[in-house]
Amino acid sequence: MADPSLDVDRQLEALEAELKRLEAEYNMFFAGRLPRPPWETRGRVAALVKRLDRTHLGSYGERFRFSTLQARFAAFIDLWDRGLRAREEGRPGPFSQPRPAPETAPRQQDRILCVASVRDPLRDLDKLQTLYESLAEARRETGQDAVPFHRFVELVRQQMGALKQAGNEEVAFRVAMKDGKVAFTARALRGMVQSDE
Repeated sequence: MADPSLDVDRQLEALEAELKRLEAEYNMFFAGRLPRPPWETRGRVAALVKRLDRTHLGSYGERFRFSTLQARFAAFIDLWDRGLRAREEGRPGPFSQPRPAPETAPRQQDRILCVASVRDPLRDLDKLQTLYESLAEARRETGQDAVPFHRFVELVRQQMGALKQAGNEEVAFRVAMKDGKVAFTARALRGMVQSDE
């Protein structure tokens, strides 16, 4: 008569081999190399687990080995089901691969090009000229046309008027590059008004 422990050993080895196969098939499915989940292999592994669960395991070694394989199978089932649910819902799940970032040109560093404080646009024409030249150069650098000087002065007057109504006499203007774009900013002691040129 055959030794029952040899039969249990063979069943445990078969369960271990089938579990490895099932894991490989699920990995292939989530990687897109299999068209559908490996339901047949999963059913075979579940049947083996049930059969061994009903079998009398005589030694502690067999019980430990089986409980380890059973726990591993249960953990994998939970993980695979979460992955399938995420895929069905159209959201990233535990098996989603991050999409490679598209190759982009090296990003220009954010930098401040010019800062000047102005009380009266008519008296501070030299400061306005410096600001204008910085703004025009920054726009050319980003491939944009320079704004005509008279339009620039009108923009400064509008921003100063708005800030003076709020009770601010002096306004700091700044020309900066941010995220590859030109930013022309007016700031008073309180609050900030910004316009991107």
